Formats: sequence, structure tokens, C-alpha cells
Amino acid sequence: MSDEWLKYLHILGVILFLGNIIVTAWWKTLANRTRDPMINFFVQRQVTLTDYVFTIPGVLLLVACGDLLAFSMFENSWDVAWVTEGRFTFALSGVIWLFILLPTQRQQAKLAQQFSETAQIPEHYWVLCRRWNIFGTIAILVPLYVLMIMVSKMV
Repeated sequence: MSDEWLKYLHILGVILFLGNIIVTAWWKTLANRTRDPMINFFVQRQVTLTDYVFTIPGVLLLVACGDLLAFSMFENSWDVAWVTEGRFTFALSGVIWLFILLPTQRQQAKLAQQFSETAQIPEHYWVLCRRWNIFGTIAILVPLYVLMIMVSKMV
């Protein structure tokens, strides 16, 4: 595969990944403000689904094509400070996502299933929302920083 295609697919991965995590945070925040059990149930389900449809494929394209590009451009891309910084910083976002956000989303999804039947949102759901908002914000800012690193070094 040519470097041109790798760049295209890498950027597509960035768009899918960042686009989904930013837009998901936006509409989840707006849904939470309604405090409507059915709206929150629907949105909580969509958060999980869009992770599978957009976030995961975006991450796979981003990482695979980014590494292939780095390996084609540099003899040892691990010796290139900005590439290595980008990799480790992006990995930090993945750690937050895997160990904090996904478990939080799973707990929220279970609660949402219950309150879709009872029409009562328990306080624990809102505690989980605050955790999701805090760590979700960090998990958005970290890859935006990586984007800044990549764009400023690649130009």
C-alpha cells in the first residue's frame, strides 16, 4: 500500500475516532440535562453502539496506518521523539478508555436498562455520569494533543 493511501486511511481513522468521541460527549451531555429516563436510556445504548461502529474502527485505522507510515518514513521510528511521544500519549487515552470509561459505560447501560422499565433514574447513574464526564474530557483532550503533535511535526 502506498504512503498516500496510508495517510488517507490514517486521517480517516482520526476523523472517525475524534469525531465520534467529541460528538458522543456532546449529545450524551445534552441528554443527561433532560433527566428523562427514556432519552437517557436511548443515548446510553447509542454510546455503546457508536463505540463499536466508529471508535474501534477509527482506532484500528489510526494506529495501524500511523505505525506503517512511521516505519516507512524512519529507519527506527521509536528513535523519533515526537512519534514516540504521540504513541505513548495516545496509549494513555486508550488506558483511560479501557479501564475507566468502558467499565463506567457498562454500569450505566445496566442501570439504563433498569430505569427504562421503572422510569426512575437512580442517583448512582448520575455519579457514573460525572465520572464519565471527567475522564471522557481527559480522553478527548489527550488525543487532541496528539493531533497537535502530529500536525506540527508533519508539516
